[in-house]
Amino acid sequence: MSPVDTGADGGRPGLLIFDCDGVLVDTERLATAIEARTLTAMGHPHTQAEVVAAFMGRSDADSFALLTQLLGPERALEFDERATAETRAAFDRELTPVPGVVAVLDAVESSGVRSCVASSGTHARMDHTLGVTGLLDRFAGHLYSAEDVERGKPWPDVFLHAAASEGIAPTDCVVVEDSVNGVLAARAAGMEVFGFAGGLAAAEDLREAGATPFEDMAGLPMLLGFYNSRSA
Repeated sequence: MSPVDTGADGGRPGLLIFDCDGVLVDTERLATAIEARTLTAMGHPHTQAEVVAAFMGRSDADSFALLTQLLGPERALEFDERATAETRAAFDRELTPVPGVVAVLDAVESSGVRSCVASSGTHARMDHTLGVTGLLDRFAGHLYSAEDVERGKPWPDVFLHAAASEGIAPTDCVVVEDSVNGVLAARAAGMEVFGFAGGLAAAEDLREAGATPFEDMAGLPMLLGFYNSRSA
């Protein structure tokens, strides 16, 4: 697969936008397992795959709206309290960066390409998960959340907000995502997307949504043109 051809600097992007959950921090495996288990315990059996399909990549507000439709308002609040407490405890005990992503961030920094985060999660969640994993300082002042905009993913708002805040045209941005909703949002924003298929989303689903899928995080710098014949 050839490196991405975007931006004016030898094919490199003007801005690299990372999703947070499942791309930078390995939250999705922990959170979706807990959510599936909690829904099942509350009388609505869900597999982890069903939780991924229904909720992954959506904002907290959109996810809660879906839960309210499924459970009713009072039990949706109960689910939120139970799942949130268990998930936070699991993050404190077990959360790590996505394998290989620290080396990717080092390569991005060395390349001089600017980067930021645009997440469906809240700022509080990003502060927690990036803080626990030691990644928060890398993105200080460059964290954008669905709670900053009117509509979460799959709408493009958070990606357009990130690009505008960083002063980069959407067509000069490249996004790294791991969910179908995130890919749809980035494509709607007019951005190139690489879909990380080393997590819970299938490569073909990410491809159909409009991403170029890849399964090994260690290969991302090559795809982005950081390591190629022009820079060797």
